[in-house]
Amino acid sequence: MPHCVHLASDLHLGAPGYASSVERERDFVRWMRDASRGEGFAQGAQATEIHLVGDVFDFWFEYRRAVPKGGVRLLGAIAELVDEGMPVHYHVGNHDMWTFGYLEDELGVQVHREPVLREWDGLTCLVVHGDGLGPGDRGYRRLKKIFTSRACQAAFRLVHPDLGMALAHAWSAKSREKGEAPLRDLSEEHLHSFAQAWLADGSKPEVDVFVFGHRHLPLDVVVEGTHARYLNAGDWLTHKTSVVIANGEAKLLTHS
Repeated sequence: MPHCVHLASDLHLGAPGYASSVERERDFVRWMRDASRGEGFAQGAQATEIHLVGDVFDFWFEYRRAVPKGGVRLLGAIAELVDEGMPVHYHVGNHDMWTFGYLEDELGVQVHREPVLREWDGLTCLVVHGDGLGPGDRGYRRLKKIFTSRACQAAFRLVHPDLGMALAHAWSAKSREKGEAPLRDLSEEHLHSFAQAWLADGSKPEVDVFVFGHRHLPLDVVVEGTHARYLNAGDWLTHKTSVVIANGEAKLLTHS
């Protein structure tokens, strides 16, 4: 059976405020259901699996007996699709890395913390959110080591959820204010550099298509000096874009 894989990233559910987040959530749930049924934009391209490529939530942290408020439309839609037999993959990003089993146990998704290498109809693809990859941003990589440490997570869990989530959302908003640097030249695009380095490393498997999120910038470019392509799924805060891989081809899609 041919594969048809739909991928999207950077929904940032919960940002920048309740009303816009709920509207975006409804649009995204519609995207998921259309993809799973082969309807709407996915007419003739019914999904065989769906990949959420990170930062689905603007902040996510699982306490032992609590998870962040909101997102019930999305969580319910994911559970519904999984119950119907649709494989849903969740690639953690820098805003939603603190998942410790709830999404797997409650929704049945497959959670990925490392790059995933798959071959779909002869097309070898690498899928990962993209934070901390490539040259530069050493400060973030050091910070990520702290955030992913058990000691840091245990300390944060001791903070009351109301205070902890307020602090996290404030941090997230400050981070978004900086924005992602616009693409001026591929040599400055750190995920493109990561793809180049991967392909130049003889110990790594060959890759035809790299699919990233994180940048909030829809991209479909050839990795310079190679046959491979770099696709960035963009985001749903501004662009409402996704990637589809079907019949051995990858395409970037824009949704109204």
